[in-house]
Amino acid sequence: MRLNQYISSSGFCSRRQAERYITAEKVLVNGEIAPHVYFVEDHDQVEVDGHKIKHTSQEVYIMLNKPSGITCTASPTIANNIIDFVSYPERIFPVGRLDKETEGLILLTNDGSIVNELMKEENNHEKEYIVTVDKKITDTFLDGLSNGVDIYNPRKKGYTRTNPCPVTQLDEYSFRMTLSQGLNRQIRRMCRRFQYTVTHLQRVRIKHIQLGSLDRGQWRYLTTEEIAGLNR
Repeated sequence: MRLNQYISSSGFCSRRQAERYITAEKVLVNGEIAPHVYFVEDHDQVEVDGHKIKHTSQEVYIMLNKPSGITCTASPTIANNIIDFVSYPERIFPVGRLDKETEGLILLTNDGSIVNELMKEENNHEKEYIVTVDKKITDTFLDGLSNGVDIYNPRKKGYTRTNPCPVTQLDEYSFRMTLSQGLNRQIRRMCRRFQYTVTHLQRVRIKHIQLGSLDRGQWRYLTTEEIAGLNR
């Protein structure tokens, strides 16, 4: 198994982060700085930034209905982090993130390859949300959201046009919205462009995986069919 895959499958970090550790010469194999391309054998001892890595043969895939107030980080120094909240006995990490105040579906795993697949923006994986705002919804507002909005993108330090997206009104104050982008606080920023404030935001679907009736704060393992669909 390639070294970066070995590290990510242990649950220590994603495969991309493993590559960064290797490039920074913070990965040791049998006490020696690891070359960038290395295939790990059963007898090899691997350390990353001083941490001994134990390969986990069984991959873990979890879905959580994240409540408000939980931060999507694996950092143990951050209060109310998602790892402490789930309290899973093996090392896992969240796939992407939801804002601290946003609720709903988020995946956790020890499979770094799935993280890379789901997070690549060019793959255009759908994510569906239920959005509630602070005043009555108008047709102009819904049309504006669905046609695309110029919002500030802090990564690029400039404005980015959001992709056209399906928007369906549910009642006077809420609507369903499906995105294929993952811009920072995208829905909240889009609504603010029309002088609306989001009062409640919940993600209910990632790709083919539905939140369904999973209670707030609860988690479950993905089914075999759900896992298989992650690779398609």
